[in-house]
Amino acid sequence: MKNDTLKIFVGCDPNNCDLEQMMVLDYSINKHTQQPVDIIWMQLSHDPSSYWYSDPKSNQGWRTENWATPFSGFRWAIPEFCQFQGRAIYMDTDVIVLDDLALLWEHPIEANAIVAAKGGKSSARLCTCVWDCEKAKSFLPKIEELKSNPASHQNLMKQIQKQPSLVQPYNDHFNCIDGEGLSINEIKILHYSDMGTQFSHKYSIPRLQQNHATHWFDGEIFPHPRADLTALFDQYYQEALSAGYQLEDYAITPYGNFHKASQKKYSGNSITRSEKSQPWFKKFLNKFRSKRNSFHLDQ
Repeated sequence: MKNDTLKIFVGCDPNNCDLEQMMVLDYSINKHTQQPVDIIWMQLSHDPSSYWYSDPKSNQGWRTENWATPFSGFRWAIPEFCQFQGRAIYMDTDVIVLDDLALLWEHPIEANAIVAAKGGKSSARLCTCVWDCEKAKSFLPKIEELKSNPASHQNLMKQIQKQPSLVQPYNDHFNCIDGEGLSINEIKILHYSDMGTQFSHKYSIPRLQQNHATHWFDGEIFPHPRADLTALFDQYYQEALSAGYQLEDYAITPYGNFHKASQKKYSGNSITRSEKSQPWFKKFLNKFRSKRNSFHLDQ
């Protein structure tokens, strides 16, 4: 596998809301990874020939109305996209790579496991994972079933929960959720997962407003509690620009309106949202939402 081209599938927004995240992720991958990489940006498309085709008016292609993000269910299509051959890495776009991705690419996927990911049992998180595409064939539904069922993403996460042996656990540092108390030099892949505290909002939202557009995340926005991680994103953002990366390189013709679950009641996670000053009822409500949406960290 040392001479492989690393196939990296990234779920991202189709209306140019995530350009800053895409640029920083692309730059961070190439900064730290020695092997060649092939990045496939997974974005909703109006083109019927696209693997990511969706037409909300006719309910053709991908049905997204239950998704928390514009790309939640795409990760399950990756093994078939790869013709059930070889390996593939999946990532949400809100990620900064801080080590050589070959370390993740080469992670063992043993026994009957089909994917290497963080955690296991009820805590399995596929927001950064490695698929064994051939082994996944026996578990995954056909692509047309995945597309046509709005609940396919949630259903498959529940099946993974019930069959923890399908997930090969890896070092948590490959999917570090919003820092988790680690220093930057301990983190291999930073996932700034809380959609309300993402570092990119301070760049993307003003840019979108200038173009009379809005961001797909409709919940409340808060500052991230870790200034060092905020500074890290800013550093990589400026490094990317200095290295010749441009936001325009990632822009596409906007897709327009699509169906998605609202995040107006999104409560983030316990890492980014302190509960010390909250009244008891809000604490209870947040815990209830967290339990109900135990897989929302996978977006």
